[in-house]
Amino acid sequence: MTRIFKLAAVLLCFSSFAVAQQPLGFLHKGDTLVFQGDSITDGGRQRTGSDYNHIMGQDYAYILAAEIGAEYPERGLVFVNRGISGDRVVDLAARWQADTLALKPNLLSILVGINDTLATGAKAETVEQYEAVYDKLLADTIAALPGTKIVLGEPFLLPVAKYKDNYAAEMIEVKKRQAVAIRLAAKYHLPIVRYQDALDAACAKAPADHWSWDGVHPTYAGHGLMAQEWLKTVDAFWGGDAAGK
Repeated sequence: MTRIFKLAAVLLCFSSFAVAQQPLGFLHKGDTLVFQGDSITDGGRQRTGSDYNHIMGQDYAYILAAEIGAEYPERGLVFVNRGISGDRVVDLAARWQADTLALKPNLLSILVGINDTLATGAKAETVEQYEAVYDKLLADTIAALPGTKIVLGEPFLLPVAKYKDNYAAEMIEVKKRQAVAIRLAAKYHLPIVRYQDALDAACAKAPADHWSWDGVHPTYAGHGLMAQEWLKTVDAFWGGDAAGK
């Protein structure tokens, strides 16, 4: 079974309970949703062309676009993936004008931090550097696009492959970046999607390698779980908004 078919199976599984339970009244006709981040968001997306089966990648962003687009076709929502594999927050900042601000998203979803945590050598950075750049990125975005809704994602790691034996030590650093994302969400009154909590809970139902194939990158099931958690979080946060139209 190809990855696309596996993703399709996940979509069929979610169709009965994911978006159907989420009114998503904060999304309005013609809104643009932009997903930003690293390889987890990139999902192997095609950089050119207009085939949405490829330019959205194969990940939680693709699943969200498929589910929301199918549930609310009358809203004509536009989904854009601008995740780039290997990116840290400094890399996002370097391309932010062209890849985010110029797109004028009505909703912006950001997931960044695992590369900031695991990078070594010349690319290594401190938690303080991560927070300072991330903070400025959010402040600049809110100033440039004051009406844009912003969703922050919590970076995560699972005890799989090379991260299994030294997982506790690795998580000490991951948790520092998670704390930054949580602080920034509180500072700017933004929803924070607690991916680590969701994945940790899921590991009670199936082994960690069911959810992530290498500890960093989710499997199709892991991406499906991320999409569920994203939907639940953002609708709970903005669920009181007027119905989309």
